[in-house]
Amino acid sequence: MNDMTLHQLLCFDAVVAEGSFQAAAEKMRRSQPTLSLALKNLEAQVGLSLFDRSGYRVKLTPAGESFHQRTRVFLAELRALKNHASALAMGEESELDVVIGDLCPLPQMLGLLRRFFDGCPGTRLNLHFEAIAGPWERLEEGEADLILHHVDKSDPSLEFIDLLEVDIVPVVAPGFLRFPITKSITPEAMRDYVQCVIRDSARRTPRGQYFLVEGARSWTVSDQLMKRELILQGMGWGHMPRHLIKQDLREGRLLAISGKHLKGGRAELVAARRRDAPHGPIAQRLWQYIAEQASTVNATA
Repeated sequence: MNDMTLHQLLCFDAVVAEGSFQAAAEKMRRSQPTLSLALKNLEAQVGLSLFDRSGYRVKLTPAGESFHQRTRVFLAELRALKNHASALAMGEESELDVVIGDLCPLPQMLGLLRRFFDGCPGTRLNLHFEAIAGPWERLEEGEADLILHHVDKSDPSLEFIDLLEVDIVPVVAPGFLRFPITKSITPEAMRDYVQCVIRDSARRTPRGQYFLVEGARSWTVSDQLMKRELILQGMGWGHMPRHLIKQDLREGRLLAISGKHLKGGRAELVAARRRDAPHGPIAQRLWQYIAEQASTVNATA
Protein backbone atom coordinates (compact mmCIF):
# COMPACT_ATOMS: atom_id res chain seq x y z
CA MET A 1 0.00 0.00 0.00
CA ASN A 2 1.38 3.45 -0.93
CA ASP A 3 1.67 6.03 1.83
CA MET A 4 -1.02 8.71 2.01
CA THR A 5 0.13 12.13 0.83
CA LEU A 6 -0.14 15.60 2.29
CA HIS A 7 -2.15 16.64 -0.78
CA GLN A 8 -4.74 13.94 -0.05
CA LEU A 9 -5.10 15.06 3.56
CA LEU A 10 -5.48 18.69 2.52
CA CYS A 11 -8.17 17.69 0.02
CA PHE A 12 -9.93 15.67 2.71
CA ASP A 13 -9.87 18.55 5.19
CA ALA A 14 -11.06 21.00 2.53
CA VAL A 15 -14.12 18.89 1.68
CA VAL A 16 -15.07 18.71 5.35
CA ALA A 17 -14.54 22.45 5.84
CA GLU A 18 -16.36 23.52 2.65
CA GLY A 19 -19.15 20.94 2.75
CA SER A 20 -18.88 19.76 -0.86
CA PHE A 21 -16.39 18.43 -3.39
CA GLN A 22 -17.03 21.34 -5.76
CA ALA A 23 -16.45 24.03 -3.14
CA ALA A 24 -13.32 22.25 -1.87
CA ALA A 25 -11.96 21.98 -5.43
CA GLU A 26 -12.50 25.72 -5.96
CA LYS A 27 -10.79 26.54 -2.67
CA MET A 28 -7.78 24.41 -3.58
CA ARG A 29 -7.80 25.57 -7.20
CA ARG A 30 -8.09 22.03 -8.49
CA SER A 31 -10.62 20.41 -10.79
CA GLN A 32 -13.31 18.39 -9.07
CA PRO A 33 -12.28 15.11 -10.81
CA THR A 34 -8.70 15.62 -9.57
CA LEU A 35 -9.88 16.19 -6.01
CA SER A 36 -12.31 13.26 -6.13
CA LEU A 37 -9.57 10.94 -7.37
CA ALA A 38 -7.25 12.04 -4.56
CA LEU A 39 -9.93 11.19 -1.99
CA LYS A 40 -10.76 7.83 -3.56
CA ASN A 41 -7.06 6.97 -3.44
CA LEU A 42 -6.89 8.07 0.19
CA GLU A 43 -9.83 5.84 1.12
CA ALA A 44 -8.23 2.92 -0.71
CA GLN A 45 -4.90 3.46 1.02
CA VAL A 46 -6.32 3.67 4.55
CA GLY A 47 -8.91 0.93 3.90
CA LEU A 48 -11.82 3.05 5.11
CA SER A 49 -14.91 4.68 3.66
CA LEU A 50 -14.46 8.24 4.85
CA PHE A 51 -17.51 9.76 3.14
CA ASP A 52 -21.16 8.80 2.96
CA ARG A 53 -22.07 9.70 -0.61
CA SER A 54 -25.62 8.35 -0.55
CA GLY A 55 -27.35 11.65 0.21
CA TYR A 56 -27.67 14.99 -1.53
CA ARG A 57 -24.77 16.41 0.47
CA VAL A 58 -21.62 14.51 1.21
CA LYS A 59 -21.02 13.77 4.88
CA LEU A 60 -18.49 11.90 6.95
CA THR A 61 -18.93 8.33 8.04
CA PRO A 62 -18.25 7.57 11.72
CA ALA A 63 -14.78 6.37 10.68
CA GLY A 64 -14.37 9.54 8.65
CA GLU A 65 -15.26 11.68 11.67
CA SER A 66 -12.58 10.01 13.77
CA PHE A 67 -10.03 10.16 10.96
CA HIS A 68 -10.72 13.85 10.40
CA GLN A 69 -10.16 14.72 14.05
CA ARG A 70 -6.65 13.27 13.83
CA THR A 71 -6.11 14.88 10.44
CA ARG A 72 -6.87 18.33 11.83
CA VAL A 73 -4.35 17.82 14.64
CA PHE A 74 -1.72 16.68 12.15
CA LEU A 75 -2.29 19.62 9.79
CA ALA A 76 -2.21 22.10 12.68
CA GLU A 77 1.11 20.65 13.88
CA LEU A 78 2.45 20.79 10.33
CA ARG A 79 1.51 24.48 10.02
CA ALA A 80 3.21 25.19 13.34
CA LEU A 81 6.34 23.38 12.15
CA LYS A 82 6.39 25.40 8.92
CA ASN A 83 5.99 28.63 10.85
CA HIS A 84 8.79 27.66 13.21
CA ALA A 85 11.06 26.89 10.25
CA SER A 86 10.17 30.24 8.67
CA ALA A 87 10.99 32.06 11.89
CA LEU A 88 14.35 30.28 12.16
CA ALA A 89 15.18 31.08 8.55
CA MET A 90 14.23 34.74 8.46
CA GLY A 91 17.00 36.10 10.70
CA GLU A 92 16.58 39.49 12.39
CA GLU A 93 13.72 41.35 10.77
CA SER A 94 14.49 44.59 8.93
CA GLU A 95 11.09 45.99 9.92
CA LEU A 96 8.08 45.28 12.12
CA ASP A 97 4.50 46.52 11.78
CA VAL A 98 2.79 47.51 15.04
CA VAL A 99 -0.77 48.85 15.27
CA ILE A 100 -1.90 51.04 18.17
CA GLY A 101 -5.66 51.12 18.74
CA ASP A 102 -7.67 54.28 19.34
CA LEU A 103 -8.26 53.66 23.05
CA CYS A 104 -4.59 53.28 23.98
CA PRO A 105 -2.88 55.87 26.20
CA LEU A 106 -0.19 57.02 23.79
CA PRO A 107 2.52 58.14 26.26
CA GLN A 108 2.63 54.70 27.85
CA MET A 109 2.44 52.72 24.60
CA LEU A 110 4.91 54.86 22.67
CA GLY A 111 7.28 54.90 25.62
CA LEU A 112 7.17 51.12 25.77
CA LEU A 113 7.99 50.82 22.06
CA ARG A 114 10.69 53.51 22.16
CA ARG A 115 12.57 51.79 24.97
CA PHE A 116 12.57 48.52 23.06
CA PHE A 117 13.45 49.85 19.60
CA ASP A 118 16.26 52.01 21.01
CA GLY A 119 18.04 48.68 21.37
CA CYS A 120 17.18 47.48 17.86
CA PRO A 121 18.70 50.08 15.51
CA GLY A 122 18.67 47.65 12.59
CA THR A 123 14.89 47.14 12.67
CA ARG A 124 12.55 49.81 11.37
CA LEU A 125 9.28 50.29 13.23
CA ASN A 126 6.25 50.84 10.99
CA LEU A 127 3.72 52.31 13.40
CA HIS A 128 0.03 52.48 12.47
CA PHE A 129 -2.92 54.01 14.32
CA GLU A 130 -6.28 52.33 13.73
CA ALA A 131 -9.76 52.59 15.26
CA ILE A 132 -12.50 50.17 16.31
CA ALA A 133 -12.09 47.04 14.14
CA GLY A 134 -9.09 48.35 12.21
CA PRO A 135 -6.42 46.73 14.42
CA TRP A 136 -8.17 43.35 14.31
CA GLU A 137 -8.42 43.48 10.53
CA ARG A 138 -4.76 44.39 10.12
CA LEU A 139 -3.76 41.46 12.30
CA GLU A 140 -6.14 39.01 10.63
CA GLU A 141 -4.91 39.92 7.15
CA GLY A 142 -1.23 39.64 8.03
CA GLU A 143 -0.59 43.39 7.85
CA ALA A 144 0.54 43.67 11.48
CA ASP A 145 3.03 41.71 13.55
CA LEU A 146 1.50 43.01 16.77
CA ILE A 147 -1.45 45.13 17.87
CA LEU A 148 -2.05 47.11 21.05
CA HIS A 149 -5.83 47.10 21.37
CA HIS A 150 -8.70 45.15 22.91
CA VAL A 151 -9.47 41.72 21.44
CA ASP A 152 -11.82 38.79 21.75
CA LYS A 153 -9.89 36.79 24.33
CA SER A 154 -11.78 33.61 23.42
CA ASP A 155 -10.35 33.67 19.88
CA PRO A 156 -8.04 30.61 19.69
CA SER A 157 -6.07 32.11 16.80
CA LEU A 158 -4.67 34.85 19.07
CA GLU A 159 -2.27 35.04 21.96
CA PHE A 160 -2.21 38.13 24.13
CA ILE A 161 -0.57 39.89 27.05
CA ASP A 162 -2.80 41.88 29.41
CA LEU A 163 -1.69 45.50 29.70
CA LEU A 164 -4.32 47.73 31.33
CA GLU A 165 -8.01 48.56 31.55
CA VAL A 166 -9.47 51.76 30.14
CA ASP A 167 -12.69 53.30 31.43
CA ILE A 168 -14.92 54.80 28.74
CA VAL A 169 -17.09 57.67 29.98
CA PRO A 170 -20.01 59.51 28.28
CA VAL A 171 -19.36 63.24 28.57
CA VAL A 172 -20.73 66.65 27.54
CA ALA A 173 -19.52 70.23 27.77
CA PRO A 174 -21.15 72.46 30.42
CA GLY A 175 -24.37 73.99 29.10
CA PHE A 176 -24.67 71.48 26.26
CA LEU A 177 -27.80 69.82 27.63
CA ARG A 178 -31.10 71.61 28.06
CA PHE A 179 -31.88 69.61 31.21
CA PRO A 180 -30.01 68.94 34.48
CA ILE A 181 -27.40 66.20 34.62
CA THR A 182 -28.53 63.32 36.82
CA LYS A 183 -27.80 59.61 37.13
CA SER A 184 -31.10 58.89 35.35
CA ILE A 185 -30.35 60.26 31.88
CA THR A 186 -31.54 57.78 29.27
CA PRO A 187 -30.34 57.15 25.71
CA GLU A 188 -33.76 58.34 24.52
CA ALA A 189 -33.17 61.71 26.22
CA MET A 190 -29.93 62.07 24.24
CA ARG A 191 -31.52 61.32 20.88
CA ASP A 192 -32.04 65.00 20.06
CA TYR A 193 -28.34 65.78 20.53
CA VAL A 194 -25.51 65.21 18.06
CA GLN A 195 -23.35 62.26 19.07
CA CYS A 196 -19.63 62.30 18.21
CA VAL A 197 -18.29 58.90 17.20
CA ILE A 198 -14.97 57.51 15.98
CA ARG A 199 -14.80 56.41 12.36
CA ASP A 200 -14.04 52.69 12.08
CA SER A 201 -10.81 52.33 10.10
CA ALA A 202 -11.54 48.74 9.06
CA ARG A 203 -11.89 48.41 5.30
CA ARG A 204 -13.76 45.12 5.03
CA THR A 205 -14.72 43.98 8.54
CA PRO A 206 -18.42 44.63 9.35
CA ARG A 207 -18.77 47.80 11.41
CA GLY A 208 -19.57 47.46 15.09
CA GLN A 209 -22.14 49.68 16.79
CA TYR A 210 -20.46 50.80 20.01
CA PHE A 211 -22.40 53.13 22.34
CA LEU A 212 -24.48 54.52 19.46
CA VAL A 213 -27.89 55.91 20.34
CA GLU A 214 -30.34 54.62 17.77
CA GLY A 215 -31.96 57.40 15.77
CA ALA A 216 -29.60 60.14 16.94
CA ARG A 217 -27.65 62.36 14.55
CA SER A 218 -23.95 61.61 14.63
CA TRP A 219 -20.73 63.23 13.49
CA THR A 220 -17.76 61.00 12.78
CA VAL A 221 -14.13 61.86 13.40
CA SER A 222 -10.92 59.97 12.75
CA ASP A 223 -9.35 60.03 16.22
CA GLN A 224 -10.03 60.55 19.90
CA LEU A 225 -8.27 63.92 20.14
CA MET A 226 -10.51 65.43 17.45
CA LYS A 227 -13.53 63.88 19.16
CA ARG A 228 -12.50 65.42 22.48
CA GLU A 229 -12.14 68.84 20.89
CA LEU A 230 -15.61 68.68 19.29
CA ILE A 231 -17.15 67.77 22.62
CA LEU A 232 -15.24 70.55 24.39
CA GLN A 233 -16.58 73.02 21.82
CA GLY A 234 -20.16 71.92 22.52
CA MET A 235 -20.58 70.46 19.03
CA GLY A 236 -21.76 67.09 20.33
CA TRP A 237 -21.46 64.55 23.10
CA GLY A 238 -19.78 61.17 23.21
CA HIS A 239 -17.91 58.43 25.01
CA MET A 240 -14.26 59.13 25.77
CA PRO A 241 -11.44 57.12 27.35
CA ARG A 242 -10.98 58.51 30.84
CA HIS A 243 -7.20 58.92 30.54
CA LEU A 244 -7.73 61.54 27.80
CA ILE A 245 -10.21 63.66 29.77
CA LYS A 246 -9.10 63.30 33.40
CA GLN A 247 -7.94 66.91 33.56
CA ASP A 248 -11.05 68.14 31.72
CA LEU A 249 -13.30 66.40 34.24
CA ARG A 250 -11.27 67.65 37.18
CA GLU A 251 -11.39 71.25 36.00
CA GLY A 252 -15.02 71.17 34.87
CA ARG A 253 -14.46 71.59 31.13
CA LEU A 254 -16.29 68.29 30.60
CA LEU A 255 -19.05 66.69 32.67
CA ALA A 256 -19.70 62.95 32.98
CA ILE A 257 -23.30 61.88 32.31
CA SER A 258 -22.93 58.20 33.15
CA GLY A 259 -25.61 56.64 35.32
CA LYS A 260 -28.20 53.88 35.44
CA HIS A 261 -28.85 53.95 31.69
CA LEU A 262 -25.71 55.49 30.18
CA LYS A 263 -23.19 53.23 31.83
CA GLY A 264 -20.12 53.81 29.71
CA GLY A 265 -17.83 50.83 29.53
CA ARG A 266 -14.41 49.35 30.11
CA ALA A 267 -11.93 48.01 27.58
CA GLU A 268 -9.17 45.54 28.44
CA LEU A 269 -6.16 46.60 26.38
CA VAL A 270 -3.68 43.92 25.42
CA ALA A 271 -0.72 43.25 23.17
CA ALA A 272 -1.91 40.61 20.72
CA ARG A 273 -0.48 38.62 17.82
CA ARG A 274 -1.45 35.70 15.63
CA ARG A 275 -0.68 32.38 17.25
CA ASP A 276 -0.35 30.66 13.87
CA ALA A 277 2.00 33.19 12.24
CA PRO A 278 5.81 32.93 12.15
CA HIS A 279 7.57 35.34 14.51
CA GLY A 280 11.18 36.28 13.88
CA PRO A 281 13.78 36.91 16.59
CA ILE A 282 13.07 40.66 16.94
CA ALA A 283 9.31 40.07 17.13
CA GLN A 284 9.91 37.36 19.72
CA ARG A 285 12.15 39.64 21.76
CA LEU A 286 9.53 42.41 21.58
CA TRP A 287 6.87 39.99 22.80
CA GLN A 288 9.04 38.93 25.73
CA TYR A 289 9.87 42.56 26.53
CA ILE A 290 6.19 43.55 26.61
CA ALA A 291 5.43 40.59 28.88
CA GLU A 292 8.15 41.75 31.28
CA GLN A 293 7.02 45.39 31.19
CA ALA A 294 3.24 44.85 31.31
CA SER A 295 2.89 45.64 35.00
CA THR A 296 4.85 48.86 34.50
CA VAL A 297 2.49 50.00 31.74
CA ASN A 298 -0.50 49.39 34.01
CA ALA A 299 1.10 51.28 36.89
CA THR A 300 1.85 54.40 34.84
CA ALA A 301 -1.48 54.64 32.97
